[in-house]
Amino acid sequence: MSAPLPAAPAVALSRLVPALGVGQIIAWGTLFYSIAVLGPPMARAIGATDTELYGSFTAGLFVSGLFAPWTGRSIDRRGGRGVLALGSIVGGAACVILALARGPATMAAGWIVAGAAMGMGLYDAAFATLHRVSGGSYRRAVTALTLFGGFASTVFWPLSQFILEREGWRVAFGVHAALNLAVALPLHRFAVPDASHRSPGTMSTVGQHAARGSQSAFVWLAAALSLVAFLTAGVSAHLVTLLGTGGIAPRDAVLVGALIGPMQVAGRLMEFAFSDRLRPLAVGTLAFVLMAAALIVLTLVHGAWIVALAFALLYGWSNGVLTIVRGTVPGVLFGERDYGALLGRLARPQFMLKSVAPLAVTLLAAGGGGGRVVLVALAAGGLAALASYLRAIRGSR
Repeated sequence: MSAPLPAAPAVALSRLVPALGVGQIIAWGTLFYSIAVLGPPMARAIGATDTELYGSFTAGLFVSGLFAPWTGRSIDRRGGRGVLALGSIVGGAACVILALARGPATMAAGWIVAGAAMGMGLYDAAFATLHRVSGGSYRRAVTALTLFGGFASTVFWPLSQFILEREGWRVAFGVHAALNLAVALPLHRFAVPDASHRSPGTMSTVGQHAARGSQSAFVWLAAALSLVAFLTAGVSAHLVTLLGTGGIAPRDAVLVGALIGPMQVAGRLMEFAFSDRLRPLAVGTLAFVLMAAALIVLTLVHGAWIVALAFALLYGWSNGVLTIVRGTVPGVLFGERDYGALLGRLARPQFMLKSVAPLAVTLLAAGGGGGRVVLVALAAGGLAALASYLRAIRGSR
């Protein structure tokens, strides 16, 4: 006889969600956001070019996509404790390698190992872990978790800069390694339930229907989510330049960009507040519509501060909620069986497209036509993502 399930999954979530949330802040902050602050000084110190630096990070993101399906399958079979703990160990090792980097080769090795850790420790792994134990509370648990994750850059950009200015980038990466090993690892090892804990999940009627002929829907949903991953990575890497193309001065562009983070949190709070009233598919439709609208608005800035502000509000809200959509809509469309593997299969093309987006945007701008062509292409991509999502959910309403 299998081990008994916890009598009250909600009680377990009151401990699990904060533990996973702190782990997400550390994983995102040390492995994904650290390059923005620590990457350039590291590259200068070891004689690496910007191309070598960001090419290494791109390779790491590509590797994270390769690991994502394995991560999902492993969590389906054995729960999230071992995978997330391993992700913290590998993340700590990546930061140690980066702290000890002496040249481009060791720097590249560090970012590639960091990519493996990202594949085992970011949102998709945490979502799959929550799905095993949260039962009917899964959607609210996902939203609560993303509220934690939304503070990763808020915490780690200032922290990394503080250590960089006082002790240097090597010490900063050393501190990041310690946080993975001394904080995130114990949280994952002792707060995440083992494989015997699984809430009874029942496949919804919609999920059962979709599961019988879901290949087309899967392809369209994967396309929609991957396009969004590409668009958001491209916009994040080139935001100041893109707003500059629209006539916004660099200093003002930074202020506009600073509004995106709070709007992501605001969008997630609204989803949390209204989750009982809106179905996940409807929330997804709204988020994709607002993402497309935001990118269209970006083409219309033309030096107007209020239009740039409207872009930041629309983009931040939609981007924040789309993180939740990644974790909830697949269950509605395809059911709950082997959910971690499903999320992993969807995550692989997202990571891969995200990895090439900054370079692709750069090449598009340099290939003729300049920034205006990039803006139009991004808006077209937003509309294509919306169309793909609508195709994916057709017949599932």
